[in-house]
Formats: sequence, C-alpha cells, structure tokens
Amino acid sequence: MRNQIITLSDIASKLSVSTVTVSKALRNHPDISKNMTQKVKNAAKKMGYIPNKAASMLSARKTNTIGLIVPKIAHSFFSSLIESIYNHARENNYEIILTSSQEDSELEKKNLLTMISMKVDGILISVTRDTNDKSIYGVVKKNKIPIVEIDRTVDDSLTKVVFDDIGGTFQAVSYAIEKGFSRIAFVGGNHKANIGKDRLSGYLRALKKHKIKRDNTLIVHGGFKEADGYSALKMFYEQDNLPELIFAVTYPVALGVISAAKELKLKIPRDIDLISFGDSEFNRFIYPPISYVNQKTDEMGRIAVDKIIKKIESSEILNSEKIIISSKFILKGTCKFRGK
Repeated sequence: MRNQIITLSDIASKLSVSTVTVSKALRNHPDISKNMTQKVKNAAKKMGYIPNKAASMLSARKTNTIGLIVPKIAHSFFSSLIESIYNHARENNYEIILTSSQEDSELEKKNLLTMISMKVDGILISVTRDTNDKSIYGVVKKNKIPIVEIDRTVDDSLTKVVFDDIGGTFQAVSYAIEKGFSRIAFVGGNHKANIGKDRLSGYLRALKKHKIKRDNTLIVHGGFKEADGYSALKMFYEQDNLPELIFAVTYPVALGVISAAKELKLKIPRDIDLISFGDSEFNRFIYPPISYVNQKTDEMGRIAVDKIIKKIESSEILNSEKIIISSKFILKGTCKFRGK
C-alpha cells in the first residue's frame, strides 16, 4: 500500500482552519499570528508534510535553480569544477541541475532545451570539443535566460570564465626549453575548441621566443581524452619519431601517454618526458608525478556562480565580460632536466 501524501488540506482539516491560513503560516506570512504559525508548523512536521517544490516553482517567477551543462562528469577536471559550483551555489541558496553532453553537440542542444523546460534561472555551460556554432544559444536567449560560459567557450558575446590557456602553456613549454628540451611535442585538442587553439598558440609562442623551428610532425591534434595521448605516443614510436618531451593538452591525455609508454617499455622521464595542462587528485599516486599547469577549479566555480547570480538577480541587462584566471606551471617529478 502506498504511503499517503500529506497536503495543505489535510493540515487545514486537522486544525480546523482554511488552506489559505496553512499556506501563509508555512511561508511566515505576517497576516498569521505567531501562535497559529507555530501550530501549523508543528502539525505539518508531525504529519510528515513535504512541500511541493514543483508547484511552488510554477507559481513563482524564480526557481532558485541554475542549470549546469558539462561535456563529462567522470573527468578529473570537470568533477572538481562541478563540486566547486555546487558548493558556491548552495552558499547562495541556489540548487544545481546537472546534465552532461558526453562530448556530443546534439545532446548538448537537448540539454539546453531541458534546462529551459525546467525553468532554471540561469545556465552555466562548458561546450563540447566540437561545438563551434553559437546559434545553439538562440532559443535560450529568446527565453531571456542568462548564460555564462566556463572553460570551453563558443560565443564571444557572452560572459565567460576561462583559464589563461595561452600564458600557462607558454610558461610550461618555455620552462622545458630552458631545461634543455628542444624536440617538444604538442598532443591533444583540436581547432574547434578554444582551449585547444589557445594552448597551441602558447606552445608556438614559446618555440618562437626560444628560436626553435616549428615541426608539424610533433603536433598531433585529436581530443582531450586518454585515447588521444595513447595513440599519439604509439604513432611517434612506430614512425621512429619520438620527441624528447610531450606537452599533453589535458591531464587525461597525459594519462594516455603514460599507458602507451608502459606498453612500449619506455620509462618516464628517462626515455621520454611529459608535462600536462591540468592536474588530478591522483597525480600524487603516480611515479613520477607529472609536472603541470594548474587549474584553480574552486576559483573558477566561485566566479562562475557569482557572475550567473548577478545576471539572474539584476534588474538590468549586464554587459558581458571575459574573466581570465591566471595559470601557473607547477614542477613535480617530470621535466626537471634533459636526460640523454
């Protein structure tokens, strides 16, 4: 037998008052005396009343919900960013509705429509690696729902929170060159995603500054997953074109390089060295731990939540802005010196 759902009418019947009185009391309305308010709340608690949030959302213009769309959930960077966004949203009395595009631009469009149908107050989104058409936001803008892009972006007219992908990569690659590396490969990313383009730009700037000629055989595009790092190192090995050091465009790409190196019986950093853009909480369990460009996910989450709430709660249309969070190269167990 199903448990009975307690309604406002049930509480009103129990106390011999109107449902309007019960509703107002539960909302601490000034029309209801403190004594009656307490009676209603005590009865509601004793009877097991649970407020119907969906009904409240339908009657109110504001839902206190923020939609969050990310390409992946089971991912070291995005899982950390999601946690930060959840924490900072909760501190501001907002709930997060989370969906994942699974790096599928069509599913991403469906995610956006889902957010509109759920009447979220605002949307935070990190687009897929293949999204390059800003028209995906058209229907969202028509519904006057504010959007803030995070990390991966596609629309220059929107507020966005990103890392210094160019500067961070430039720092890392320059450090490697100054330690004696010259054959440095760039692995991962693609021309569609802003982070792929910007990290490649930082890599090329570092080569140019140190007067190292670009070698296209050492630039391997693909994506941001383990498989991209794995296949790149296997290709270098099979073509007898091993670089001295690989710059992995993301931490998962670096993990793919490590996996391939183990198969090929190559030792890191003795036979080939490795650095990455991004870290993971598991990096300390890898030997040697990978030197990396840091990504302050807590700061990104805090700023993103702050920006979307300001847009939600402002009575005016706020100007768009681009917030760039500084990135710094962190030396760990790799890229300490040129071995051979």
